[in-house]
Amino acid sequence: MTKAETPALSDAPFEVQLAVELILLLEQQDLPTETVLSALAIVQRDFQKKLVKPVQ
Repeated sequence: MTKAETPALSDAPFEVQLAVELILLLEQQDLPTETVLSALAIVQRDFQKKLVKPVQ
């Protein structure tokens, strides 16, 4: 696929756009990879809990 054929990020699904933004944000912080992965695991657990938590 050439650069001209590459779809624009704005055409990507929202979760892909969000992932790219998060990657850019985290890379700008120049943090150790292990720290980022540990933090992302915490974030993932937090959001997983929100999936199963009943709405009040």
